[in-house]
Amino acid sequence: MGFQTEFNSVCKFKSEQELYELLEYGRGKMVKSGFRVFPTGQKVIAYSLDNQAIAIVKIIASIAEINFQGEEVTQVEMDLVRKLSDEESRVQTALAHEMFFGDSERS
Repeated sequence: MGFQTEFNSVCKFKSEQELYELLEYGRGKMVKSGFRVFPTGQKVIAYSLDNQAIAIVKIIASIAEINFQGEEVTQVEMDLVRKLSDEESRVQTALAHEMFFGDSERS
């Protein structure tokens, strides 16, 4: 059992429903597998399922636990600060591919 630290600028969604709720209602949560540490209280860039930068969010809670199925999970609650403009999204997405998501063809 151990905690995996997330980059302080990455909040990547794996569920369309979780992303929809954040963008539609301005508040949402996502569930990640494993114990992870998210920077509670900080603003971070949120990425869609296809690694596109879409918004700035503020992490308001990060709760690591073992669920009823015995799996280690982390729930992350966040508030939408604002959606990114097309230009901001393009730049942040390009940087994230280079820094976090690992574009193997460029290496």
